[in-house]
Amino acid sequence: MTRTTKGILAVVTIGAVSTLGMAIMVFNRGFSAKAEPLAIEAFVARHVRRLAIPAHAASAPNPVPATEDVMTGGMRHFADHCAVCHANDGSGDTDFGRNMYPKPPDLRLPPTQSLSDGELFYIIANGIRFTGMPAFGTGTEQGARDTWMLVRFMRHLPKLTPE
Repeated sequence: MTRTTKGILAVVTIGAVSTLGMAIMVFNRGFSAKAEPLAIEAFVARHVRRLAIPAHAASAPNPVPATEDVMTGGMRHFADHCAVCHANDGSGDTDFGRNMYPKPPDLRLPPTQSLSDGELFYIIANGIRFTGMPAFGTGTEQGARDTWMLVRFMRHLPKLTPE
């Protein structure tokens, strides 16, 4: 048996075992949105999200300055449009958030805060397929400004206090 044949056989075997494992999991757990995802599901979801964002979007700088007015506007916009799933503090601990799969990320934590401003903008404007994150982009200049304001506010979420 050649190395190529062994390699192909190994890939097919791994694929078959993975498929069988997923089938057993589905039959045992179902597809409930309430079930906590397995570690492998969470890992794959985080990495697939990166693939959904074009490289040019990741490097886009935020054109909106971090002024008090921008922060206030971003906070109001977040409270009106985002908090129903993400909570006012960005935790995702809401009635909707707790019952979604995948769960809304805790926007205060490194997996979200480590994204570039351009990546956050892209996610808000274009959404992410197969998640609860819809596309909120309007294609207007004001819509883009509102989204950039949200990005500025999201950067502030880890520093929020209960007050």
